[in-house]
Amino acid sequence: MDENYVADKNAYREAMSRLGAAVNIITTAGIDGDTGFTASAVCSVTDDPPTLLVCMNRASKSNPAFQASKILCVNVLTHEHQELSGPFASIGNLTMAERFGLARWLRLATGAPVLESAAAAFDCTIDQIHEIGTHSVFFCGVRAIHLGPATAGLIYHGRAYHRI
Repeated sequence: MDENYVADKNAYREAMSRLGAAVNIITTAGIDGDTGFTASAVCSVTDDPPTLLVCMNRASKSNPAFQASKILCVNVLTHEHQELSGPFASIGNLTMAERFGLARWLRLATGAPVLESAAAAFDCTIDQIHEIGTHSVFFCGVRAIHLGPATAGLIYHGRAYHRI
């Protein structure tokens, strides 16, 4: 069999790096304070009722906070937020308080942090959680939406950021 057709872990990761995706910061609020991480694994499920899904690595130190709070906000980044993406992806070893100190945040229906300058923010309750392989898949009911500036977006493709 041609090695270009083998669906192993490395081939899968390489193929997925070629699938451009919006960059988001996913946030929650809990008893230990605000928590967040950078994610591109976000997808619309349906608009009636408004539902989306978010995938998070189960090994993430932040996973228990999301599991416990049952709320999250998907903050869609613009090209101007590239420098914010790194710290929330654990680049630079900043504390959560320091990460959140890099931008201005507000609160909507659930109380999860909403990036004030996000292109859009989906404030959600986590209605279902499915554990699949290495990840938790959160199915989220959208409770409120914040629309920010209509500006150029930020995607991750080929293991690099791109302005669109």
